[in-house]
Amino acid sequence: MNENIRMQILAIRESGVTNMFDIPRVTQEAYSRDFHELVNYLNDHKTEYARFILTGEEDESK
Repeated sequence: MNENIRMQILAIRESGVTNMFDIPRVTQEAYSRDFHELVNYLNDHKTEYARFILTGEEDESK
């Protein structure tokens, strides 16, 4: 996960528009905000995304 994707996730979380575990809704919100990099990330990295939401860690090595 790069810094841009991390910031996009945090922007959606801070807005409070959805439960962050509702990945289809998070994807919809990312698309509506032109966060296309995040949309692609969510399609390919659901496990890593869930780990970040649960723990704040971006990968297993941290």
